[in-house]
Amino acid sequence: MIYGIGIDLVKIERMKDVVDKWGKKFLERVFTENEIAYCYEKKNPCLSLAVRFAAKEALIKAMGSEIPVSLTDIEVINSPDGKPIIKVNGKLERFFKRKKIKQIALSLSHEKDYGVACVVLEK
Repeated sequence: MIYGIGIDLVKIERMKDVVDKWGKKFLERVFTENEIAYCYEKKNPCLSLAVRFAAKEALIKAMGSEIPVSLTDIEVINSPDGKPIIKVNGKLERFFKRKKIKQIALSLSHEKDYGVACVVLEK
């Protein structure tokens, strides 16, 4: 049974501008250490940061607005086969257990200027 669906689109250049302006302060407020390390291993870190930010926003949209969410409680990681997945922590993990949300489906994509993410939450 579907609990919620969310989608988000991020302009990659906008992510670059924010990172250039706020640097480490922004990165640590939005991303986990693992996410930052993964993205900065890439040729274009802002592309990877943008799609991860879109994933976090898409997850929040899929949840609705029942609880405030810390973006660092949402972590986009890769499964051993390279598939992007979302791991939830802290208050968000407890919310998912309470709502009996068992599955988080995530799809990420990007092209020259934009990154997009879609999230489906299943009970």
